[in-house]
Amino acid sequence: MKHSGHPQAAAGRENSSHASGPALYLVATPIGNLEDITLRAVRVLKEVDVIACEDTRQTQKLLNHYGITTRTISYHEHNEMTRSAELVKEMQEGSSVALVTDAGMPGISDPGFRLISLAIRHRVPVVPIPGASAFLAALVASGLPTDSFRFSGFLPAKRGGRRAALEAIKTTPRTQVFYEAPHRIVEALSDVVEVLGKDRHVVIAREVTKLHEEFLRGRADEVLDILISRDGVKGEITLLIGKAEEADSSVAAPARVSVRQRVEQVRAEDKVDEKAALKKVAKERGISKSEAYRELQRSK
Repeated sequence: MKHSGHPQAAAGRENSSHASGPALYLVATPIGNLEDITLRAVRVLKEVDVIACEDTRQTQKLLNHYGITTRTISYHEHNEMTRSAELVKEMQEGSSVALVTDAGMPGISDPGFRLISLAIRHRVPVVPIPGASAFLAALVASGLPTDSFRFSGFLPAKRGGRRAALEAIKTTPRTQVFYEAPHRIVEALSDVVEVLGKDRHVVIAREVTKLHEEFLRGRADEVLDILISRDGVKGEITLLIGKAEEADSSVAAPARVSVRQRVEQVRAEDKVDEKAALKKVAKERGISKSEAYRELQRSK
């Protein structure tokens, strides 16, 4: 539902988002094109007392572009523990802090979770300032179904872990979204072909919003051939994998029945309790055990 267009409603939202009070502001920054930042984000970055950055040098380029002179400090995976405590103490004493990463939304495959959870624990207001997100931009332009999808961050770097992760989504009923490093994408796509089959529909979104933005869409083996033919692959990459079709695998049939029905089938076939059956069904469908449990409860 869209927000009301009433002027007073707009004024209320404006006041509630003002960065004058002590709070932690999670500010989305551009993932490539510097124009992909909201007016609200620019204002908040100007108004807060300090900006906590994954890399102060990277963020400074953005701040210089918009004439923002707010003080910056580093906040990254190597100093998260100590810096989180320092920042929360500052906010408890009345400071307002903006958290940014090098690109996109803080906390999505980037540092931030520790600071956010600590702020919440100490009752410091946490305010999201939405904006650019690489995986969402890639998903909506991929051409794959968006009604049900799962974002899982980076695929495991080692082949064994990566193949296990792919095995777990073999019969998935939803679009799967991953980040991948450019020097590993050929290996990763080779594993997709071997584990999920050459006909699985995939999309490689590369350098989204940047000068050399590119989408490679097609069967896994076709896209792999394109990447292999190149002299190396560069840039930020999002790998999207289409949901399993019935023809892909003979074990895809269970996806046609409800979670409850499938759990009952597994209990009868494997002579196991409900918990063990639910774990197996969750793995078959590429969903978490808690998600499978919720579906089971809804059908009871």
